[in-house]
Amino acid sequence: MAILGLGIDVVAISRFEESLQRSPGFLERVFTPAERERSIASLAARWAAKEALAKALGSPGGLNWQDAEVVSEPSGRPTLVVRGTVAARAAELGIVTFHLSLSHDAGIASAVVVAEGTVIGESA
Repeated sequence: MAILGLGIDVVAISRFEESLQRSPGFLERVFTPAERERSIASLAARWAAKEALAKALGSPGGLNWQDAEVVSEPSGRPTLVVRGTVAARAAELGIVTFHLSLSHDAGIASAVVVAEGTVIGESA
């Protein structure tokens, strides 16, 4: 396995909250119903995760934000569930696994995404 993509993003939680107030449709357009139930800080971290994921995928156009969902394992560890446009781009690049780290503290939310897979054309 090789690292095929890496993305990082940082979000000011107060600016993110202001954006949600200015554009209420953003919440429904970007987040799944389960994600929408989270706190503002948690939503900001999830937005950072989606941005970091897009960067790890090479920032292609046409990704549906709801095709990437941040879910928590019973332990609390965040993971990415990808489907549709995001899963198709990952498959195109040979990505089979995503690693995700989230944080929010002191008014900032951040996320790092590592995309791992097999380089297409190389044997494992």
